Amino acid sequence: MDLLQAGVDTTVIAMWLGHESVETAHVYLNADLELKRRVLAKTVPPDSTPSTFRPDDALLTFLKNL
Repeated sequence: MDLLQAGVDTTVIAMWLGHESVETAHVYLNADLELKRRVLAKTVPPDSTPSTFRPDDALLTFLKNL
């Protein structure tokens, strides 16, 4: 995770870890939520403010009753 956060290419990380393919190392990308937040923050249009989805009580009640 430290290598990924430091900007080391996933191909290099995969080789260092002895993974057979880069797709195997891709699991680490999915595990790092902070990295995802930083990347998503870069995709926000310049004239808007980034935010995190907060479901309302009705939606949470519905999901809990599933």
